Amino acid sequence: MWGVRVVPRQDPCATGTMIPSPMSATDSNTSDDPHAAPRHAEAPSKTRLKQASHELQSLGEAAVALPDDRLRGLAISESLLDAILTFKKTRSHEGRRRQMQYIGKLMRREEDAEPIRQAVADLQLGRAKDSLALHEAERWRAELLASDDALTRWAAQHPGSDTQQLRSLGRAARKDASLEPEKRSGRAFRELFQFIRQTTPANE
Repeated sequence: MWGVRVVPRQDPCATGTMIPSPMSATDSNTSDDPHAAPRHAEAPSKTRLKQASHELQSLGEAAVALPDDRLRGLAISESLLDAILTFKKTRSHEGRRRQMQYIGKLMRREEDAEPIRQAVADLQLGRAKDSLALHEAERWRAELLASDDALTRWAAQHPGSDTQQLRSLGRAARKDASLEPEKRSGRAFRELFQFIRQTTPANE
């Protein structure tokens, strides 16, 4: 009688045979293709959005400080120009607050924001030049009050200026400064400064 041979069942782990994972066949999120598009586009962070909002708010506040004729010469939309001019006419605090928010909203368009940025930068540069010229005039006044020797340096840097008048103004200002405080008029002191200021313009 023939016997039946029973073959024992082999353990796949013991033979080194790997059973495919069900995730490996269905997972389509992993790809080695370097040109594959990302699943999610990177959105601006809340911090970046907040910074942009504050920048536009500051720009709007600077825009309403620009002279009307300067604003009308800028390449900005009519709606933004009208909004800024309306803000200048508004007197109530709440009305100005809401109008400023509206201005900031309109300036989200880069073609409106950029001309404003440039105009504000030009205005700030002009003020910086005026401040520099003011300090320069004050420096010259102090030197000319200290001694007539400063006239030689002045004449070398400002040929063609009326050094005779400048000498007279300097001496009058020194004489006035030598008096007791209650007797000083300050007129020669102011005239000396005005002469220097007019001879040293902001663009020098």
